[in-house]
Amino acid sequence: MASDSQALALPDSAEHIADRRAALFQESAAERLERWALGTAWALKPQRLESLPPLARLWLKDTLVGNHALPDPERVADPRSGACGIVHDLSPETLMAAYRHGLFTFAHFGPLKWLSLAERCVLFFDEFHVSKRVRRQLRQKQYKVTFDRDFEGVIKACAGRRDGKWHVTWITPRIMRAYAALFDAGHVHSFEVWNEAGELVGGGYGMAVGPVFCTESQFSLEPNTSKIGFTVFNWHLAKWGFTLNDGKWPTPTILDMGFRSIPRSEFRAHLQVPAQPGKVARWRVEDEIETVAAWQPNAVPSATDSEPRRSRARAC
Repeated sequence: MASDSQALALPDSAEHIADRRAALFQESAAERLERWALGTAWALKPQRLESLPPLARLWLKDTLVGNHALPDPERVADPRSGACGIVHDLSPETLMAAYRHGLFTFAHFGPLKWLSLAERCVLFFDEFHVSKRVRRQLRQKQYKVTFDRDFEGVIKACAGRRDGKWHVTWITPRIMRAYAALFDAGHVHSFEVWNEAGELVGGGYGMAVGPVFCTESQFSLEPNTSKIGFTVFNWHLAKWGFTLNDGKWPTPTILDMGFRSIPRSEFRAHLQVPAQPGKVARWRVEDEIETVAAWQPNAVPSATDSEPRRSRARAC
């Protein structure tokens, strides 16, 4: 599996990457209309109607005041959604500053918004749970895992259709271009899972913010492939000295992996802890799959070798 020396293809040239992004990061007029229609229907579901008045007030205030500075993450306009501001700038500098304050961008409906959730669902790596099935699949070595090998393919797949679900996505071409710029700057990273035919069948991406990694999205085209890649990815995050992985909202999938919710104040405190140096660049898989498959609860990988060690007290 697992080192880039075993990867399936050589790195693409800058020209090739630009051409591929131009082809991938677009949507037709019909696709845009479908996204708007489904996003509107999603926002008008009964359980979400309570959020519409505060979101409308937020938009009106933004229109009248015209202050495009990052909002205060402690002053939330809509506690249900966590919305606290309207996004006007998706430059790498603005996005990095927003994430350092505990903000992130999101919108299924209407203008793109800054969100600051009252609680964040996070993984402390000594609490990570690897299911028996995923361990078995890791040991079978049917899949190869790489990092930062095909970011464009990953983010496009994350925005793709899901069986049995509405095609409602916040990962628009605008978002793809914004996170691609952060990927080029070495702050956004992807993991890829390849089957024996060399096809991309799972993966995910997110952003490194000091000692915290903020996972944005994942996809899986074959059973458990995102979980396989996510396990390898979390192993390396722990080994490299990251404090936690942020999953934002709780879902059954990540709760089963050991994620749990912490208050906004605690999450923001973790963002202030100095990061380990040397990780603003392309990432590489360093450890063999047997080592990752043996990962046990209450242990985190060592920074000096590939054997698990007992976790130390976490600093906040």
